[in-house]
Amino acid sequence: MKNKNEFYGVWCPSITPMTNDGKVDLNGLRQHISRLTDARIDVVLLMGSIGEFASFTLDERLMLIREARGMTSGTLVANVSSTCLNDVLWMADEAFRTGYDAVMVLPTYYYGQTPVQLLSYFRHLGQRLNGKWFAYNFPARTGCDLTPELVATLAAEFPNFAGIKDTVDCQSHTRNIILQTQNLRDDFAVLCGYDEYFIPNLLAGGAGVISGLNNVMPELFVSAREAWEQNSLVTLHEVQREIGKFMSIYTIGEDFVTTIKTVVSRKFGYCGATSRNFGGALTPAQCAQVDEIFGRYR
Repeated sequence: MKNKNEFYGVWCPSITPMTNDGKVDLNGLRQHISRLTDARIDVVLLMGSIGEFASFTLDERLMLIREARGMTSGTLVANVSSTCLNDVLWMADEAFRTGYDAVMVLPTYYYGQTPVQLLSYFRHLGQRLNGKWFAYNFPARTGCDLTPELVATLAAEFPNFAGIKDTVDCQSHTRNIILQTQNLRDDFAVLCGYDEYFIPNLLAGGAGVISGLNNVMPELFVSAREAWEQNSLVTLHEVQREIGKFMSIYTIGEDFVTTIKTVVSRKFGYCGATSRNFGGALTPAQCAQVDEIFGRYR
């Protein structure tokens, strides 16, 4: 049951560790990526939503692209999304220049986009990007949806369009993208953006998951990938139940990015809980709650 797609499996949208005054902590990032590598994560995604890409200046993002590539020899993808097309292309060029395996791009956001506009935007990107690229579908943040039909149109036109992260809390949406693209391309990676859909996505023919929980417990998702490859239904059932329990990370506190950073900080100690999202710091009671839930996981 092993999927031969080069972007198959368990992705971690890495946190971006910060110092107490909100500056990027490269040493913390290096240690975090090293831990993910040791856990045998398949792909690290730099500056995804959990990586707080929208809170960084262009200079900071270019710096992160340059510095992170030297922290791992593994598969590395950079989210280069921006409302400024020239910035998208600048970051993408820097990522490809420094050896990234692919880049990821959201639809242009803030202004609501029609299907005609979305197709035009991604066609423009497809003609100008100099390497493999992923679309990032997150309607709750962008206000528009990359439909299965639109994704299939782009997949047929652009060989370097390597796949999509579908962050939609509806497995049928992701399944329909799989159905629309599977007869066009056997190398197109459809990745779910919700942790608990990893195993259902594999069952539907998808390539894997981009999961925030992998910042905390990558070993759990790697064990699911291995169980899938070994046809171990018992293990898959056990892991699915475990993932469901730990989904509570997204309901503790005001801001799930800060909550994930807090759990990483308290469990592993190589970075702090600081984020650039305001008002997200956990209370002592909430810290005790995450210690109780995630302290049991080894």
